[in-house]
Amino acid sequence: MSDTVYDALVIGEGITGLTAANHLARHGHRVATFEAQLFGGLVINVNELEGHPPDAVRSGADLAAEIMQMNAEIGVASIQEEVTELAPGGGAQRIATGAGGYRAAHVVIASGARLKKLAVPGEQEFEGRGVSQCADCDGAMFKGEEVVVVGGGDSALQEALVLAKFCRRVHLVHRGTRFRARAHFVEQVSANANISAVWNTVVQAVLGSSTVEKVQVKNLLDGQTRDIACAGFFAYVGLAPSTGFAGGAIARDENGAIVTNDALETAVAGVWAAGAARSGYSGRLADAVAEAERVARAVHGRLASR
Repeated sequence: MSDTVYDALVIGEGITGLTAANHLARHGHRVATFEAQLFGGLVINVNELEGHPPDAVRSGADLAAEIMQMNAEIGVASIQEEVTELAPGGGAQRIATGAGGYRAAHVVIASGARLKKLAVPGEQEFEGRGVSQCADCDGAMFKGEEVVVVGGGDSALQEALVLAKFCRRVHLVHRGTRFRARAHFVEQVSANANISAVWNTVVQAVLGSSTVEKVQVKNLLDGQTRDIACAGFFAYVGLAPSTGFAGGAIARDENGAIVTNDALETAVAGVWAAGAARSGYSGRLADAVAEAERVARAVHGRLASR
C-alpha cells in the first residue's frame, strides 16, 4: 500500500506538537500527529500549570485535552502509532510506523522527552510498587508515609511540594549543597515542615521485599552510607529527548536532542524541531508553545509559496 500523503506530519502529541498541528490546520493544511502513548506528554502529570495561560490556573491534562479536542474538530488526524523511522530528503519526508508509511513536504519533530532513571539497583524492580515518577498521580497512595525524592531542580522541588500534602515526611536528596530550582520553589520547600533536605548525598539502591521499604544513600563528603526508611521513591534528575527514531541525516547533540538553526529547522530542509526534543530548549512550557507557533508559521509560509 502506498504511503498516505499530508502537507505536514507532527511527531508527538504533547503541548508542543498539538499546538503546531493546531496552527497548521487552521491555515487549511492537511496535518497528522503521531503518538505512541497517551497524548499530552509529561505536562499531563502537572496539576497546576504556572504561567500558561498567564491569566488562569489549570492542569496540564486539561490543557492537553482542550487542544486535542480543538484539533479533532478542525480535521487534524491523530495517529496512535509509534514512529520507528524518519527518512528525510528530496522534498518529500517519510515517516514509518509499525503499521505503515506516511509522507509530507514537512515534518515537525515535537516528540518531547522522558524522565531519566537513576539506574540504581531496585529502581526498575520496584516500578509501580513504590517507585514512581508522578507525584500528582500517586501521591495519595503514600498518605501518612515517608518518601524519598531525588533531585535539585524545578521538577524535584515541585513534586516534593505535592507529596508533602500527603506524606508525613519527604526526604529531598540532592548531590549538591544548594538547589538549582527557581527561587519561589526553594522558598516554599524551605518553609515546608514536612520536607527535609539531604545534602551532598546520592542514592545507592532502592530496597524492599514486595514493595519499597528503604533507600540506601551515600554522603559524598565522608563516604558514609545509611538507609532512609520510606514507602515511596521519586527521581527527578533531568530529561532524555525522545528522538531515537531520527536517522543519521538529522544532527543531534551529545544528549540526543535535535540540532536546529535559529529558525528551528534542521540541516535537512523541511524537517523542524520544537520543544523538549530540540537542543537549546529552555524547559519552559510558554517557550515550547512559542516554538510550536514559530515552526507552524514557517511551515505555512513554505507551503503557501509552493
